[in-house]
Amino acid sequence: MRQITDIQELRQLQMGILQSVHDYCQAHALCYFISSGTLIGAVRHGGYIPWDDDIDIYMPRQDYEKFIRTYHDTNYRVLNPDVEPHYYYTFAKVTDERTKMYETETVGYEVGVYIDVFPVDYVPDDQKERERVFKRKKLLYKIRRCKISNTNPLDSRLGYYFYRFLPVSVKQLERRIRKLIVSEQPTQTVCHMTEAGPGVKACFPAADIASQVDIQFEGRTFKTMVGYKDYLEHTYGDYMTLPPEDQRVTHKFKAYWL
Repeated sequence: MRQITDIQELRQLQMGILQSVHDYCQAHALCYFISSGTLIGAVRHGGYIPWDDDIDIYMPRQDYEKFIRTYHDTNYRVLNPDVEPHYYYTFAKVTDERTKMYETETVGYEVGVYIDVFPVDYVPDDQKERERVFKRKKLLYKIRRCKISNTNPLDSRLGYYFYRFLPVSVKQLERRIRKLIVSEQPTQTVCHMTEAGPGVKACFPAADIASQVDIQFEGRTFKTMVGYKDYLEHTYGDYMTLPPEDQRVTHKFKAYWL
């Protein structure tokens, strides 16, 4: 295998995946939004954040579910958390099957160079109920991670073994998580819920994803949410100001051509 050491080569692979996903969504009337740090990069830099090395997109839950069931492309494959065996992650990825990546936090579970695809779900408008949902979500994901990780993801060894040997299966945990986070009842508030990390502060108005607008990224036209400025302010605050140099971090992985 030849290691991919040039970040531009890695980004070209990711851009190929993003273009494929964009074309598929356009052809099948599916909605997606460039999001997270990728969106900051598009707005602030016209492309990647200079030190960034990944791509994130959001999809409304209904579009996400259809996408992970139906997407296909010659060189790319969607990793569907509902059917992928021993799947480490809690959201979908679209991977380049010609490559392999080794990530520090997922030892023993390797996938190709990828972009992340996150569903966006409705969350309670009531603040107290929302906090209850997020607190339970964080606990369930923590237990799940302890059960599937090859290394201890917690600071506490005792906590790790306690959660790892709880008499509940990963599939049972995933069903509980899905019941908690997937709501067909529309509210005025949404959030990406498929990780332990995003907290209550990451919620933003559902009106922000009511429709799509065009946005430029690396010289190409893609889609993002109509209220992207509001979303970025809710999520990141002053997103136009560069962070301190010690916070300009990249992901820890090695990528190879097969």
